Amino acid sequence: MKLGTEDRKYLKLAISTAEENMSDGGGPFGAVIVRNGIVVARSGNRVVPGHDPTAHAEVMAIRLAAEASGTHDLSDCVIYASCEPCPMCLGAIYWAGIRRIVYASDRYQAAAAGFSDNHIYEELALGNSERTIEMIRGLESEGDAVLRKWEEFPDKIQY
Repeated sequence: MKLGTEDRKYLKLAISTAEENMSDGGGPFGAVIVRNGIVVARSGNRVVPGHDPTAHAEVMAIRLAAEASGTHDLSDCVIYASCEPCPMCLGAIYWAGIRRIVYASDRYQAAAAGFSDNHIYEELALGNSERTIEMIRGLESEGDAVLRKWEEFPDKIQY
């Protein structure tokens, strides 16, 4: 599929955000969130400067867009990313309700540059007992009780 003029404009902004971010101590990734032709948020990857392994460009842009919009529901937005979102970012995009991602580079180029997410993709396909991270379940009834309370909670906002 060919990119339209608007898509090209915002994707170029995501790429320039990534480039600017590197000169400010961040990683080579940038993301822009757009609603109805207006940039709602943009950010670079701030993992190293912020000492936050979750501070990927897409997650940071989602946080900024949600705060600026006063809602967790970004289903009317498009995200533009300088690179294909990693599994964490993809999960955040799904949780935000964003239904369209436009990206430039891909996960294979990111891996060639030293940012390989392939092991995460492989781990996600495994069962809990097969993963390299030990996963132990306990206090099931207490944990389940909180979710049952939530089901009956009168003021809940479903997300």
